[in-house]
Amino acid sequence: MKNVEKSKHKYTESQAYLAGGVASSLRSAMKPTPLFASKGSGPRIWDVDGNAYIDYLLGYGPLILGHAHEATTESVYAAMKRGITYGLQHEGEIEVARKLTEILPCADKVALSGSGTEAVMLALRLARAYTGKRKIVRFHGHYHGWSDTIFTAFPSSDMRQSDTTAPGSPVDQTILPGTSGQSEIALEDIILLPWNDYAALETALRDHHEDIAAVISEPVMCNSGCVLPKPGYLEQMRNLTNELSIVMILDEVITGFRLGLSGAHGKFGLKPDLVTIGKALGGGIAVSAVAGSHDIMALIENGTVSHLGTLNGNGVATAAALATIAELSKDEGAVYAKMTKNADLLVEGIRRLLAKHSLPGIINQIGPVFHMMFTQESRVEDFAAFTKRDAAKYSEFSSEMLEEGVLVRSNGLWYLSTVHGEQEIEETLAAVDRALAHL
Repeated sequence: MKNVEKSKHKYTESQAYLAGGVASSLRSAMKPTPLFASKGSGPRIWDVDGNAYIDYLLGYGPLILGHAHEATTESVYAAMKRGITYGLQHEGEIEVARKLTEILPCADKVALSGSGTEAVMLALRLARAYTGKRKIVRFHGHYHGWSDTIFTAFPSSDMRQSDTTAPGSPVDQTILPGTSGQSEIALEDIILLPWNDYAALETALRDHHEDIAAVISEPVMCNSGCVLPKPGYLEQMRNLTNELSIVMILDEVITGFRLGLSGAHGKFGLKPDLVTIGKALGGGIAVSAVAGSHDIMALIENGTVSHLGTLNGNGVATAAALATIAELSKDEGAVYAKMTKNADLLVEGIRRLLAKHSLPGIINQIGPVFHMMFTQESRVEDFAAFTKRDAAKYSEFSSEMLEEGVLVRSNGLWYLSTVHGEQEIEETLAAVDRALAHL
């Protein structure tokens, strides 16, 4: 057993002052104790007990360049010496906005914000103001931040609730909140549908289009199984929303800058009305954005929609975004081919090891992100199939991997960075072999 006594002590100390002992509720799930980090470098992270781990958590996604990336760190440090934030406009905001309009196919204009949750809040507000309608269609298993008006129970209780909903009456369903303390009326404008089900989407939109302001969707259901859209599904969504004057929002907080410079909508050849981006955009520094069409973004320009935020577009955030984009853009984005190749090697190796140990499992992958799950299902192509995975067994596996010196998220989602290489892949596969032998 790894010695994590200092982490355990730090957790006890933290609980005396920090609510829950952690700064984000997700971290409390780590067993045997939430780890306390001392440093990170490249693809590895060290805890306060001196244990080193190959890191596939990557800060829950932002660290696409790995830890303490030199060019990003230098850019951020230089920006800090000029002044961290001004409350005034500065050149960095123009440069980031220009880059995003050049890179993202749907981006005529952008608005900068601090987190993915904030970006989604703004996108929904823009959609309602633009259409004059209230209701928002979202999907089982998708995550769009934790604001009151979009945060539904996740990832399983909302599916159980939907089973009690009368067919053809999505606006009459009772949506369960994601947490205690949400306003009782906050989710009244949400219509919750199964994803990858075009018939359900078409029925809901045609029956209720006069009330629906927007459809919001992850382009790939990364949080719940890394499930790809069925062929034509997103294109049909785009056609329907165009026809019925409904705003289409793609939440690319995860997929933006992870699947390619142009995001998933560029990769798939789509042009939604709005996209939200975050996580990998800042390489580890908090920054997000909404990008979209002239007509919708004009609502900010003319004052119809207020866009507020003390630290929006601050010098550190814009410096980090520019440095990250510059690194990812080198050699026409060659790092994406490298990340995907390494992810392919890792996924293929894990599949072989699952077979070797006679453990039923599935890995869904797109580029440098994949979801590993233990399941009897032959395929996981929707949220209903995802909920049948053996989550407890995977949690046990993640704890075994921690013992083997590999940090993975306990829900099964893995990220690769530009600095994961063959050595890390080989070490990880050897660790997976040992961990699976203990299950």
